[in-house]
Amino acid sequence: MTRKLALVSIAAMTAAPAFAAPESYSIDPKHTLPSFEINHLGFSTQRGRFNTTSGKITLDREAKRGSVLVNIETASVDTGVAKLEEHLRAEDFFNVAQYPTMTFKSNNLKFNGEVPVAAEGELTLLGVTKPVTLAITAFKCAPHPIAKKEACGADATTTIKRSDFGMKYALPAVGDEVKLVINVEAFKD
Repeated sequence: MTRKLALVSIAAMTAAPAFAAPESYSIDPKHTLPSFEINHLGFSTQRGRFNTTSGKITLDREAKRGSVLVNIETASVDTGVAKLEEHLRAEDFFNVAQYPTMTFKSNNLKFNGEVPVAAEGELTLLGVTKPVTLAITAFKCAPHPIAKKEACGADATTTIKRSDFGMKYALPAVGDEVKLVINVEAFKD
């Protein structure tokens, strides 16, 4: 009996370790409001945000892999100035009638330990897809204190040239470089 117990104990200690499965999260649209910053005529930095966002995040922190899908409804652009928003939705800028969604997709997360620090992927805007790397400047996963379920959040930034996507109206008076900031919160599925 003692020998059997010893063999079972040895087998348990030398068995292949169990690996955590990837975890899937759905973006919380109430707390995910991507924003942008652009130079306006050399006078100031103008800012705006998008109020409607959806998507999925998959994380496997042990294997240091993951994916991100962020869908941003361009018609939800919000600057606090109705006339400007009307122009941003028109053909000169986001052309929301033809291109209602801007999308970021990544299947290549870079990790420092168990923490993602970058998402290498593709941004599609105005029907044009270009490689983009988002630097992840903040990241946290923990039980959400109000919702009482597992949540992850992050801040990610990148700078693009809008002309690369065919958005050339008012260049160079209105800046070509646009800083994108994507703050995201997501709940575990």
